[in-house]
Amino acid sequence: MRKIFLWTCMAWTGVVFAQPRMEFLLEKNWKFSRDDNSEAIRPDFDDTRWQSVTVPHDWAIYGPFDGNADVQHVAIAQDGETQASLKAGRTGGLPFIGVGWYRTTFRAPGFGQDKKASILFDGAMSNARVYLNGHEIGYWPYGYNSFHFDISSWLKENDNVLAVRLENLPESSRWYPGAGIYRNVHVIITEDAHVPVWGAQLTTPEVNRDFAKVKLKTSVEYPGALPEKLLLMTDIRDARQKVVSHAESQLAKYDNRTFEQDLLVESPVLWSPSTPELYTAESRLYVDGVLKDVYATRFGIRRIEIVPDSGMFLNGEPVKFRGVCNHHDLGPLGAAINRSALRRQLTLLKDMGCNAIRTSHNMPAPELVDLCDEMGFMMMVEAFDEWDRAKCRNGYNLYFTEWAEKDIVNMVRHYRNNPSVFLWSIGNEVGGQGTPQGVRTARFLQDICHREDPGRKVTIGMDNVESAIKSHFASTLDIPGFTYRLQFYKKAYDELAQRIVLGSETASTISSRGTYKFPVVRTSARKYDDGQCSSYDLGHPGWSNLPDDDFVFQDDYPWCIGEFVWTGFDYLGEPTPYYNNWPNHGSMFGIIDLAGIPKDRYYLYRSHWNPSEETLHILPHWTWPGREGETTPVFVYTNYPSAELFVNGRSQGRVTKDAALTEARTDSDEALQNLVRQRRYRLMWTDVRYEPGTLRVVAYGEDGKAIAEKELHTAGKPHHIELSADRTTLSADGKDLSFITVTVVDADGNICPDATPSIRFKVTGNGAYRAAANGDPRNLEQFHLPVMSAFHGQLTAIVQSSEKPGKIVFTAESGGLRKTSLELTGE
Repeated sequence: MRKIFLWTCMAWTGVVFAQPRMEFLLEKNWKFSRDDNSEAIRPDFDDTRWQSVTVPHDWAIYGPFDGNADVQHVAIAQDGETQASLKAGRTGGLPFIGVGWYRTTFRAPGFGQDKKASILFDGAMSNARVYLNGHEIGYWPYGYNSFHFDISSWLKENDNVLAVRLENLPESSRWYPGAGIYRNVHVIITEDAHVPVWGAQLTTPEVNRDFAKVKLKTSVEYPGALPEKLLLMTDIRDARQKVVSHAESQLAKYDNRTFEQDLLVESPVLWSPSTPELYTAESRLYVDGVLKDVYATRFGIRRIEIVPDSGMFLNGEPVKFRGVCNHHDLGPLGAAINRSALRRQLTLLKDMGCNAIRTSHNMPAPELVDLCDEMGFMMMVEAFDEWDRAKCRNGYNLYFTEWAEKDIVNMVRHYRNNPSVFLWSIGNEVGGQGTPQGVRTARFLQDICHREDPGRKVTIGMDNVESAIKSHFASTLDIPGFTYRLQFYKKAYDELAQRIVLGSETASTISSRGTYKFPVVRTSARKYDDGQCSSYDLGHPGWSNLPDDDFVFQDDYPWCIGEFVWTGFDYLGEPTPYYNNWPNHGSMFGIIDLAGIPKDRYYLYRSHWNPSEETLHILPHWTWPGREGETTPVFVYTNYPSAELFVNGRSQGRVTKDAALTEARTDSDEALQNLVRQRRYRLMWTDVRYEPGTLRVVAYGEDGKAIAEKELHTAGKPHHIELSADRTTLSADGKDLSFITVTVVDADGNICPDATPSIRFKVTGNGAYRAAANGDPRNLEQFHLPVMSAFHGQLTAIVQSSEKPGKIVFTAESGGLRKTSLELTGE
């Protein structure tokens, strides 16, 4: 049991202080079993033989992988007929299906009859039935949402037994959903008069550089009739904890148990991706002079405007979403939430120039939203992948009619005060976009969002664009969002009253890190014998496109308000285009692979999205035994306008980006047309012949002067291992992580791109080995075991801190290679 939030209050003249609000996490001392035993709800049930685990916990990530774990038969249209398609790796090939039980015992210090208590689950996958001291206290089916129950009637001060039964059905997901209590569990104890869970709603109805008006609505619960004097005192503090505004209000009989306070902040620091300044509204609730509760609401001050024809503006400045879609799994860590792992993901994306996250296709963990607040990411928070029409036999369609409103309400109330949240998305590529029922459902869900949060816009990811426009489905939404379908962007802009288009899901380029295929041509749904895809970044499924195609629309049209690329990171499941080709079980859509190692495509986005930072990236690698004399095109991704390429000192010519190329440009030669847009954003030498040695590129600035250069060398035989950690100092909290890139290099330090040795890991000192991954979408090695094969010369190993400060030593070794160690520190 870890206490995470405890208010201690100093005495003020004229008031009496009561016991404070207390909140703690239930993390340790859990017992877990896959046996479905209904007796497990009993407090005296013997769980001593169950597995001991720590929550958050994902029971399925430990494997083993199995091509029969969740085989799905999916109907697809082909040649005018509907045929069955067998998808073996659709959900990652991990054992998430079935029942799992969790039990723990905990204390509730100070709890008594004059107190109230709630239990809050940030997420539990799925169909959660919760029992406390033998009593069923609640049920929540949707595994991605947060939910809470009042446990006041069953909680005791000591010896509480909490039991949770979860059940994941087969064919219930289109990707790996995880399994278990994979997010945090909170116990919240308050006085009888208190602010309920998510009981505050804060808005900033007027914002400028001189002042900001803040409106705070705070719901309160209290026993019996309205007390004689129910007072709420609120201070707004800036990031340096200075009080910048104050308000006091007394609740009246007809206020519907809700305080409304208007505050003013002078000269506010406005929240934006570059200045993510945060404020806190700290409210103290008094009943007849006795302090009953203290409730804090963190928020940011910013003004969002979406203007027809002109685009999106943040604090008066034009801005576009340079966003990515991410599923919720954390690669080799599975679905179990970890703040350190999330921060690493966001740090990589921030460096790429990404400024927005779409939580596809479900509610996010609160840790992600908090980090987006702090690090400066705009968010599209999404609710559903299905409505009442099934994509999966046992998907959310089973629950939609009864649970959709409850799930939307929880989502919106949970995150409506977070400044990073810009849009609500009520669905992804749902069925019925061309039907009257679909229009009614869209309006129903949007109205709930507006009722609970009038200030934010609502969107959805539409893939059936022509039908959605014709049926008025698209015109019903505040913001029409389209998944791919660039060919309909102008039609939508011309015909829809919103006069705005959002790329809610874009690109879906597919590639495997370090893999290059010849000849180098644009391909659609191309399969190769090795089950990989080319990192020349010219391949995509039939329904999608390439990054450059989206860049053109976003750059040339102000009414395109941004894009969310599918995806920021590779994820478990959806091994397009190899659905039928086990052992493929991981996606290849990611800009960054499953191990958290950037692919070449990362630098294409970085060169365009983060132009103020130097990017100079060469591909492919230059180690091609057997290709001597063969055409081996070279691409350079750079923020500079031109560059010259040299092979062993011989110039291959100077290439300049063609900024005049637009989406309307056409060429008679089909092969040339396929690369038209690419010439605007990539520097390409398509007729280079391979010879071992050195590739050298010299970049030139706008003034034509050489400004930067980079070299690639042909690698020799693997010689030793190099280690590089994202962080060498960890918090000694038992949860912090260091991600260590393990690279196989030759004697001169050049990466060996074809090296695949099995590497063993050992951690000594005050830390532990946690997991590893190599980014190969076909690799079946279990993540948690301390051994992993390199993929194209690289992998990532993860070390976790202990709760004891001190030295941590990580060692990697492999037969025939010089082993290497790296020292970390926990403090």
